[in-house]
Amino acid sequence: MDTTPAEPLSRAAGLSWLVSRIRPRTGRTLVAIDGVDGAGKSTFAGDLTTELTDSGLTVIRISLDDFLNPVSVRHAQGRTSPEGFVADSYDYPRFVEDVLEPLGSEGCGRYRAKSYDFATETPLNPPWQVAPDTAVVVVDGMFLHCERFYDERGRKLWDFSVWLDVPCAESVRRLAERDGSPSDPDDPRIRRYVEGQRRYIERRNPARRADLVIDNG
Repeated sequence: MDTTPAEPLSRAAGLSWLVSRIRPRTGRTLVAIDGVDGAGKSTFAGDLTTELTDSGLTVIRISLDDFLNPVSVRHAQGRTSPEGFVADSYDYPRFVEDVLEPLGSEGCGRYRAKSYDFATETPLNPPWQVAPDTAVVVVDGMFLHCERFYDERGRKLWDFSVWLDVPCAESVRRLAERDGSPSDPDDPRIRRYVEGQRRYIERRNPARRADLVIDNG
């Protein structure tokens, strides 16, 4: 892999950098778009998908939010627990089994794009799909640089990973505008989420682990 940019790039420059490195690849390519809630992950993933599709590549979009745990697991450590938010939000084993393993460079290509519907709090078992041998898999979600996405030798399972860098106050403001949640990062009603994401950043330092950091503030 080429040397990664030494400094965060703008959104446009970051997209260009990423597309220029994905296009020459053969086989399947796994791309992670990581960031705090409100960082613009799904929007950036959508823009990347458009750029790659316009280049003639087949793109498969996956969101980690479609692999949530049931509410009983998500809140097993308490409804206000930051630790529980980081550790228990997602069904990582199912995500690895249904997405990462089959869509990796040596995978069989038989995958499922979802396992849970948050709106109805319902488990899902959609039909299996088959990916072509050459495709780009773009995954957006939180905590994509956590230890579960590294192998036993400490190597990332992603071919490329992106960290969208957004100040906490800005991400909370965006969420308040989008969802009507509190706009103060210190509001106790959102402590579970804000503090959980701060702990993830402190422990995993995703900006250092990512191949590309985008200034998305």
